[in-house]
Amino acid sequence: MSQEEQPHRPQEPVKYGDVFEVSGELADRPIAPEDANMMQAAETRVFGHTQKGGAAAVMQSAATANKRGGFVHPGDTTDLAVERGVTVAQTDIPGARVTTEFVGGQVVGQYVEPRPVATAAATAAETLGLNLQSAITIGEALEATVQTAGNKPVDQSDAAAIQAAEVRASGTNVIAPGGIAASAQSAANHNATVDREEDKIKLIDVLAGATGKLSADKAVTRQDAEGVVSAELRNNPNLSTHPGGVAASITAAARLNQKADM
Repeated sequence: MSQEEQPHRPQEPVKYGDVFEVSGELADRPIAPEDANMMQAAETRVFGHTQKGGAAAVMQSAATANKRGGFVHPGDTTDLAVERGVTVAQTDIPGARVTTEFVGGQVVGQYVEPRPVATAAATAAETLGLNLQSAITIGEALEATVQTAGNKPVDQSDAAAIQAAEVRASGTNVIAPGGIAASAQSAANHNATVDREEDKIKLIDVLAGATGKLSADKAVTRQDAEGVVSAELRNNPNLSTHPGGVAASITAAARLNQKADM
């Protein structure tokens, strides 16, 4: 076989940072065969099968390429995957079910599944401690974000969305010193200067007990959701909202409130 006919072998392994929005040590780790197997097992436990185009499928393709290139071997695992786990978690929020996939404590996949009105109402009551006749407030929707994206490091898009939510809850453009908007902005500024994922301030640190931290609160409306979504989009370089994040939670709450009024 001539040199031209030799099969092409990749020069570098496929790393987590090449296919997922992860950071820190995990981003530099090659995707290993057993990592993919663990994610396949986790997806099967939750869904009954692996997700088409999901994290397991992506990881399996990457691990196969890495084996072909000689960068990993059958049975290899990534230390962070073993130490911090490969998991799939589901959380019910008003109007939706959010499924989040984790490797080494970082999100590698997230799916938002709309839920029927009756189910959404029951979910709202169970998740947020609401009476079924009560409208979901901005504070309660922010607290729901802790369950769906609490481990996400706060960035500028989160800070902008939280500020928009606080302004709409209070009915004034004044940002309260020590309030959740001020805390979110401080967290985003801090995180921008920090490299290690574990040293970053997470959404749970800012939004836990959000209802009690707001100077005023109100039921979420469609206009509130639009304002929060717009703020999050404008401050995200990718012009997208984070699945299960602040804008997603506010939007889900507004949708449920609107259907409850029908």
